[in-house]
Amino acid sequence: MFKPYELFVGLRYTRAKRRNHFISFISLSSMLGIALGVTALITVLSVMNGFEKELRQRILGMVSHATISSYDGRLSEWRVLERMAKEHPNVIGVAPYVHAEGMLVHGQQVNGTLIRGVVPELEPQVSDVGDKMVVGSLQELKPGEFGIILGKDLARILGLLVGDKVTLVAPQANVTPAGILPRLKRFTVVGIFEVGMYEYDSALALVHTSDAAKLFQLGDAMTGLRLKLDDMYVAPQVTYELAQQLPGKYLVSDWTRQHANFFRAIRIEKTVMFSILLLIVAVAAFNIVSTMVMVVTDKVADIAILRTLGATPTSIMGIFMVQGTVIGLVGTLLGLIGGVSLALNVDTIVPAIEQAFGIQFLSAEVYYISELPSELQWSDVIKITLVSFAISLLATIYPAWRASRTQPAEALRYE
Repeated sequence: MFKPYELFVGLRYTRAKRRNHFISFISLSSMLGIALGVTALITVLSVMNGFEKELRQRILGMVSHATISSYDGRLSEWRVLERMAKEHPNVIGVAPYVHAEGMLVHGQQVNGTLIRGVVPELEPQVSDVGDKMVVGSLQELKPGEFGIILGKDLARILGLLVGDKVTLVAPQANVTPAGILPRLKRFTVVGIFEVGMYEYDSALALVHTSDAAKLFQLGDAMTGLRLKLDDMYVAPQVTYELAQQLPGKYLVSDWTRQHANFFRAIRIEKTVMFSILLLIVAVAAFNIVSTMVMVVTDKVADIAILRTLGATPTSIMGIFMVQGTVIGLVGTLLGLIGGVSLALNVDTIVPAIEQAFGIQFLSAEVYYISELPSELQWSDVIKITLVSFAISLLATIYPAWRASRTQPAEALRYE
C-alpha cells in the first residue's frame, strides 16, 4: 500500500510543526497514554508472574512433584515401586511417606492436624522442609522415640516449645473389654519449621514413618511414595509414563492436579488483569482516532491538492495511516522500554520508595511474602507489544479512510 512518497509525506506531517497546537497536544497525550498502558501491562504481569513463581516454590517445598499411592491407602509393595520409580530418567529423588489425620492435645488446647510420616534421611530428596527448620532438625526424628516436628503456627496455637509433650489422638480406636477407646500416643516436640504457607505452618506435623506406621497400624506398609523430578513442568508426562509402567493399579498423581484450582485461579486473574489494563491502551487509541480526524479536517486543502496532482485515494489513506502508525509505534516502544526497565528493577525501586516515605506495602506481620517479586517473561512482553501496536494500527484506519474520501472540488471550493 505504501509507496515511497506516501511514507515521506506521512512522516513529514508527523514531525512538522502544527498550526493547531491542540492537535499536537492530543497526539502527545495519545502517545503517552499508549506508553503508560504498555508499561503498566508489562510491570503488573511481571509482578504477578513473580508471585506465582514464589508461591509455587513455597508450595512445592512441601508438596512433592509426583506421588504414587494405592486406592485403599496402604502401599505394601512400596520397596518394589521405589526401585522402579528410580529407574525413570526424570526422577531424581524418591521417599516413602505416611499420611494421616489426627488431633493434637496440649493442656486445654486441641487442634486438628495432618500427620506426615517421613524418613529423615530421604525427605531432603523430595522436599525443602529440612531447610525451613526454625528449631531442631529432621535428624531429631528417630524411630521408636516418638518425636514430632510442628509447623510454627501450629506450635503457637498449642503453646508448645521444643521439649514439650503433646498427645496425638488417632481417628482409629481400640476395642477393649472396657469398650471402644481412642488410640492415644504422647510425642515429644523435637523441632519447629516455617515454610511461609499458613496452610502447612498451622496444620502439618512430621513424625518418623516407623512411629506413624505403629500408631496407625500400617505394619510394613506406607501410604505412598513421593517423587522429585529434574523438571517439575514434565510432571504430567512422567506420571502418565509411570502409570503405564507400574504393575497393578496404583494412583499416580502430580502437583498440577493437587493444586489445579489454585494455579488455575492465578492464570484467570492474570488474564482478567491483562484485559483490564489493556483498556488503557484502548483509551489512548481512541485519542489517536480523534487526533487523526482533526488532522484530516486540518489538511483538507492539502489532500485536495494531492488529489489534483494525481494521488489516488489509496495513497491518501496510506499517508494518514503512516502518521497514525508512527504515534502508536513510538508510544508502544516507549512503553516497552519503561515496562521492561521497571519490571527488572522492582526489587530495588519498591524498597527505595518504602524507605523514602516510611511505608511498607507488604507487611511481614500480615503477608507471608513481604517483598514484591517480579519475573519478566519475554513471551508476555512480545504479546503486549504486538497487541498494543495492532490496536494503534486499527485506530488509524477510519480517519485515513475518511481522508481518502475527500473530494478535491468540494475541498477547494472556498479556498
